[in-house]
Amino acid sequence: MANAEHGCSIHSPLPLPTRHLPFAIQMTDTWPTLYLAGLGAFHGLNPAMGWLFAVALGLNRQSRATVFAALVPIAIGHALSIAVVAGLLVIAGVLVPGDAVRVGAALLLLAWSAYHWRYGHRHRVRFGMQTGLFGLAAWSFLMATAHGAGIMLWPALMSSCLPDSTGAASFSVPIAAASVGVGVHTLAMLATTALVALLVYEWAGVGILRRAWLNVDALWTLALAATAGLVLAY
Repeated sequence: MANAEHGCSIHSPLPLPTRHLPFAIQMTDTWPTLYLAGLGAFHGLNPAMGWLFAVALGLNRQSRATVFAALVPIAIGHALSIAVVAGLLVIAGVLVPGDAVRVGAALLLLAWSAYHWRYGHRHRVRFGMQTGLFGLAAWSFLMATAHGAGIMLWPALMSSCLPDSTGAASFSVPIAAASVGVGVHTLAMLATTALVALLVYEWAGVGILRRAWLNVDALWTLALAATAGLVLAY
């Protein structure tokens, strides 16, 4: 059936058979939005996604305003990175059968997870404390790309980033749906990053990373692998 292979709905996701999952997860109209917002919050909590850099800049210049000013280009760079990935997935969804895109995305996530587990801690994008707004946006773009942030959105975008049931190669609806998804994710990421940056700058200080250590790299690796499993569950 064309609808099963190339289904598209900007309002509701593809049905997910519960027999394919270990838990009886019922997919509703709200789950993609919740997933995108939750993933945005998860990305925002990761120091590598920007709040640590923003706080460091603020402390270096002794300015709370610098912290908040830094968050805007950081969010823009993050959004651009995931938008590029979403755009590539839209193109693939229009030109390639849905199952091939699904399996390919899952394999890419697993490969990225393995790479991040083995080499992620060795590859850091380094920008100095004197970098400007453009440099911050570029840094954020590269960090989000290196961490595979964009591909992690695919479980929520998959149902709306494929062509309609007629099989027509149309990009308009998938691009609109992907744009909304990127926006929801970025707003959640920005809100979380701003909250954490403010708390750390005003009260905790960057020393909290030493006192309350958490292996973010390991957690991120697990998140990539878990996302691959979610993609394959469709």
